Amino acid sequence: MQKKLWKFGTKEVVYAAIGAALYGILGLATNLLQLPSAGNVSIRPAIVIPMFFGVVFGPIVGFISGFLGNIISDLLSGYGLWFWWDLGNGLIGLISGLIFLRIVTYKSGKEIVLAEIFGVIGVVVGMALASISEMWVSGADIKTVIFGNFLPSAITDAIWGLILLPILMIAYAAVNKRSGR
Repeated sequence: MQKKLWKFGTKEVVYAAIGAALYGILGLATNLLQLPSAGNVSIRPAIVIPMFFGVVFGPIVGFISGFLGNIISDLLSGYGLWFWWDLGNGLIGLISGLIFLRIVTYKSGKEIVLAEIFGVIGVVVGMALASISEMWVSGADIKTVIFGNFLPSAITDAIWGLILLPILMIAYAAVNKRSGR
């Protein structure tokens, strides 16, 4: 079966819903673990969910997993809607998913490194957009944006992605192998 980068059919809708639900619930579990001296930035290993769903199911699924998953997590945590942060989380999944066509086995070193590179790029772009938005949304100055929002969120998200994405990819490869795919 040929993979298509921007395909969004019934299966992708289901995968996106699962990804968003997983990210929302797992994000809720760690939203209370706020980083000291950071503007509402939490320790969130769940950030790997939109990355993984993007890599495995494509950029649209990754985007929806990150965007809707962040909305779910924030609403359940009582934070309300923060559109630019939701969009930033969606971009993490979308950019991670741009490598979708190059990933075949999910376990080769080259594929894992490529997925991690795209995941980190996604984190940098997504968290930069979200952080910069604080200048016009909240009136934050550039120092607060960089040191209070961007660096804490980008560094922690990148670390979680670098650690957890390979684990999920290798586990996914094992499940595929067992199921004969």
